[in-house]
Amino acid sequence: MRAYRLSAALAVLAFTPALAFAGDTEWRRYEIPSTGTSVDMPVSIFTSDAGPPEGGTGRRFFTEDRRADLTVQSVPNTENDSPATFLTKKRPPAGIIYKRITSDFFVVSSIRKDRIWYNRCNRGNGTMNCVLINYPAAEKRQWDSVVTRMSHTLRS
Repeated sequence: MRAYRLSAALAVLAFTPALAFAGDTEWRRYEIPSTGTSVDMPVSIFTSDAGPPEGGTGRRFFTEDRRADLTVQSVPNTENDSPATFLTKKRPPAGIIYKRITSDFFVVSSIRKDRIWYNRCNRGNGTMNCVLINYPAAEKRQWDSVVTRMSHTLRS
């Protein structure tokens, strides 16, 4: 009976996504040197460097299994648009589920092809400084604390 319980426990662990253990997550501050934009980043989750992003300075990262990706970037805002105007000019996709816009930042999020996409951009001096995260919608609860921490630690 004891061997059965151990086998069952190991089977559950084998199918539990790595984020179930987010309490063990290693975090480091990532900074874009040219703009000073920084964010706390879970380096034990986003382990693969995917190079620079399109349309701005910064970096892209993937999870080892490529189920999720993260982009930290500074995008030029040469007209010093408000977050609302900047977002409108970028023409986000239809079907946004969550949107919050202030004079200092915007956050938008939705689901596309069974994946949640989350985008927060803070207004900087001539830039919009952003964190973009895409992850499986089925893992939303496991990602909530990761996304929240990154969003709250984004600095311009």
